[in-house]
Amino acid sequence: MEPFRSVRGGGARASLAPAEASLLRNLVGQIMELIDPRESKPQYTDPKDTDPDDTLAALEAMLHEPGSEQAPTDPVLARLLPDAYRDDPEAAGEFRRYTEQGLRSGKAAAARTVLATLPADGGRVRLSEPEAQAWLRALNDVRLALGVRLEVTDDFDDAVSVMSLDDPRAPYVEVYQWLAYLQDTLIRALS
Repeated sequence: MEPFRSVRGGGARASLAPAEASLLRNLVGQIMELIDPRESKPQYTDPKDTDPDDTLAALEAMLHEPGSEQAPTDPVLARLLPDAYRDDPEAAGEFRRYTEQGLRSGKAAAARTVLATLPADGGRVRLSEPEAQAWLRALNDVRLALGVRLEVTDDFDDAVSVMSLDDPRAPYVEVYQWLAYLQDTLIRALS
């Protein structure tokens, strides 16, 4: 991998090997599917087969439809969509009800940006400033999800330093560290 570098006029560029691009595409796709399962199945309706009034009504309902007040039971989703008020379940539920759909939509949009700008077979990636910001958000979501599965804590680096290569978590730790490197080089390129 060629790390992210600044580009004149803003944004960043990098080069990913085919295996790196495939891995990143898979991980981001999994996050997108977890955040919004509808995203994994392309839904296309020919506009001429749709009544414009029905389409507008469906969009308005979706935008105004409040979400659930319950925190997700899946630990990864709970980490990606945390409670705003940990000590006040009622306030947390009320806040979640009105904000979770927007948070999910934002995370799905960032994932779509990564997938749209990431060459399927690897190669050069050139990102505008807004695309780079979306990449940072999506990379963070992947790292958070993987961190939950790896049970990353404050003493994680100490545990990794004594981890055997035979440990079944070792390949996942390498991916976690690679994602951190990718995110770090992108932050530095934008600074």
